[in-house]
Amino acid sequence: MARSCSARLQGEAAAFTAALRTLVNNPQFSDVTFVVGREQQRVFAHRCVLACRCQAFRGMLGGCGEDPPGSVPPQGPFVLGNVQPDVFLAVIEFLYTNSVSLNSHIALEVLTSSVEYGLQDLCKLCVEFIKDTLSVEQVCEALQAAVTYGQVDLQQHCLAFIESCTAAVVRTRGFHELSDTVLARVLRSDRLAVDELDLVQAVREWAHVSSAVLGRPVPEVAALPVRELRLPLLAPSELATLESHNQRDLLIPVESIAAAWRAHALRRGSGVPPQLCRPRRGTQPRDHHRHLDPHAK
Repeated sequence: MARSCSARLQGEAAAFTAALRTLVNNPQFSDVTFVVGREQQRVFAHRCVLACRCQAFRGMLGGCGEDPPGSVPPQGPFVLGNVQPDVFLAVIEFLYTNSVSLNSHIALEVLTSSVEYGLQDLCKLCVEFIKDTLSVEQVCEALQAAVTYGQVDLQQHCLAFIESCTAAVVRTRGFHELSDTVLARVLRSDRLAVDELDLVQAVREWAHVSSAVLGRPVPEVAALPVRELRLPLLAPSELATLESHNQRDLLIPVESIAAAWRAHALRRGSGVPPQLCRPRRGTQPRDHHRHLDPHAK
């Protein structure tokens, strides 16, 4: 008696993907329409594809299994006014083909959508693309997104990038748009390639932008980041100038400036948190720094 055999054989994946790609935003056989973005661009799709690939779309399209038999699912069109058409089309492309076409203009927004729709594989693709294409202009926005969405690997990659070209990064719009918690995280790094005096000025500019945007006083918006400024690293003349400028906006608490003066008077970092006396990679050497080293004799 002949032995029965069975096997699952895999055809060419590229041909299958190419065929499905022809259905992306194709009105032929489409049974669901989305009206996307301020442009109100119509995007055509197929319920069965979206529902089987994404739980969020399954719920949106009425396929959660909770509807009574014979009920009619929502017909649409579904209005998605808060997403760009190019971003939504990238999500649709991924759902149909398991691949995505990205560029630096939409990658962060596609990452946002991937998180919102629970598409972990798309999220990973976005993270890899962002890491490979980081620029001075976009790294702070990428870091902010990484923190928001809990992407630890991307956070570390962005921070390393910022550490390598800090002086350029602090002049970007993205730096000025960082949240106070993310900026404080950046300022904790020992490897920032910028002098502390320049860093103080960058934080002051950030604080004034944030104050204008949030409608809150400069000292309030800057309370968390300024704790990470290493004022004892400044020379006495620089500290005196800073104290004078500080009277205009009260960016830095008086207590922090007093602690820096105390470190100078005692010729050591006594009474100041040790990390605030530690030079960064880009700190310009000053004569008094040897007195701040707790191991110096």
